[in-house]
Amino acid sequence: MDKLNITIIVGTTRKNRMSIYPAMLVKKIGEEIDEILITFVDVIDFFPLPGEGNDEESKDSRWVDINKKSDAYIIVAPEYNHGYPGSLKMLLDNDLGNYTHKPVCIAGVSSGMFGGARMIENLINPLREMGFVTTHSDLFFPKVQDMFDENGELKAEFNSQIDYIKKSFNELIWMAKCLKWRRDNLDSK
Repeated sequence: MDKLNITIIVGTTRKNRMSIYPAMLVKKIGEEIDEILITFVDVIDFFPLPGEGNDEESKDSRWVDINKKSDAYIIVAPEYNHGYPGSLKMLLDNDLGNYTHKPVCIAGVSSGMFGGARMIENLINPLREMGFVTTHSDLFFPKVQDMFDENGELKAEFNSQIDYIKKSFNELIWMAKCLKWRRDNLDSK
């Protein structure tokens, strides 16, 4: 089987965002897994979008191309007022045709103790409506300002986070293989 393409999305354009650190950690761990290829997407690189929604004139062809190649996703996003960033939603809405039956793992980030749990809870329904299949192994980065040093490196006392990330990758890869086989073998008939 060819390598799986996993897209990691950093889901906010906010200045001084701390969520870039967990996203870079997830990317680093993913790059150590032989059976996958990582595409790293920063929503900043897509703003401003040409429009809102899934209209042909609003689509960003770069995003559509990434989605056509993606077998699975990890979204790393902060919690803003119990919700997800609007920039993330706008990017996802930009291409609704290429998410069907593709798995997604959500990583929540917050400065508080819940680690983005409420953001994850609110993002699940839109993701399902878009056609994604959500994993059950969400990732949480609570008190992110305490987890990483000034260079964006995970502090040693939080190294157990690495095991959680690896477990999430294992589930995502399993789901991606199953769903890719299904898309390749049954959807084409």
